Amino acid sequence: MTLREYYVQRREAELPVFMEVFKALPEGELDYKPADDSPSAKEIAWIMTRQLKSCNEIIKDGKTEWEESEAPSWDQVLDKFETWSNELTERASKMSDADWDRKAELYYQGKMMRNDPIGPFLWAMLFDEIHHRGQLSAYLRPMGGKVPAIYGPSADAKPKSMAMIS
Repeated sequence: MTLREYYVQRREAELPVFMEVFKALPEGELDYKPADDSPSAKEIAWIMTRQLKSCNEIIKDGKTEWEESEAPSWDQVLDKFETWSNELTERASKMSDADWDRKAELYYQGKMMRNDPIGPFLWAMLFDEIHHRGQLSAYLRPMGGKVPAIYGPSADAKPKSMAMIS
């Protein structure tokens, strides 16, 4: 199995777990943040979603521009996350090894911040999404939600779709 094939496998396994955490967030509490300097739960979910958009652009165009933007409605965040995640999995599954190793550019405020091979960029974004999912799981109980099983059982839920088993 190549790293690209393993990446596709992990994306497929992680999507249901991401969606469980998102759906566990109480909609009336999406503005929750543990400290004034912290992003809200909705802002974190939107960052994760925009990362998927950037990953799709990297594969398709060889570059992406990170743009700050206000989150749309919660239903749109959930829909875009799932749609863009599925698009990313599909695109990555069709990449050649040469495409995986091709360099791509990440811009922020018009300045090139990175010019790295696509494969490591995609892995870095997946790991960052997992990091943000961990943030959201820490937000859940104070928001009044229940923490779903992520990589093992939680005190709130019996394991349904543990990503590490997939």
